[in-house]
Amino acid sequence: MSSTHTRVIGVIPARLASTRLPRKVLRDIAGEPMLAWVYRAAQACPQLDEVIVATDSVEVQQLCDQRGWRCLLTSPDLHSGTDRLCAVSRVVDADIYVNIQGDEPLLLPEHITAILALFTSANVDVTTPKVRCAPEDVANPNAVKVVTALDGRALYFSRSTIPFDRDDRGNATYWKHLGLYAYRRAALERFAALAPTELELLERLEQLRLLENGISIYVAETAHDTIGVDTEADLQRVEAILLKRQDAKV
Repeated sequence: MSSTHTRVIGVIPARLASTRLPRKVLRDIAGEPMLAWVYRAAQACPQLDEVIVATDSVEVQQLCDQRGWRCLLTSPDLHSGTDRLCAVSRVVDADIYVNIQGDEPLLLPEHITAILALFTSANVDVTTPKVRCAPEDVANPNAVKVVTALDGRALYFSRSTIPFDRDDRGNATYWKHLGLYAYRRAALERFAALAPTELELLERLEQLRLLENGISIYVAETAHDTIGVDTEADLQRVEAILLKRQDAKV
């Protein structure tokens, strides 16, 4: 980053009309709404100048107002969190926008710091994190895997197990992709203007739209895994982890 200040904004898309786990961003986890855990972690990241919740719900907006969080009401017709991020970028000026998933209550400030650290090069336009894949997630299609080039650029993201250990050598390293992204403004605007691509639609992975259009994504390694909450079972797993964290602090 240059010597002039680079303005970095964290945006938390918080759609209330989720399908698999209804109203999940407002569900209670260890005494707090899920969204509160995400917001608190983002607010604790020193590299963020501001954190904004982008929602389609007046109810979520009311929670934000009660907590003193900045919130922007966005159209319920927007299809993805990235679309909400783009909507925020049109009314709030910044150099870099961080898409912080509203259903990742195990998020840590370190996750955001890791992907922002990659912007030291002017060639880097989009960044995201990876973590070593737990054995139980290697074949799990809900745990997205990523393979990278030697310089850290993502080669491919897949729900399949990649790389494939053809000779069964047993020493392959698998990396799980975590759904957190940072974009320079121009890259975000370009992403929003692109039509969905074939690989994106096949894998149901939005980031493949960038790779198919020649936009590089650089990947930062983190030691901290997260769990995206999509089901009741996910919520219970996350709550157990957060309660343990709270006990450890006492």
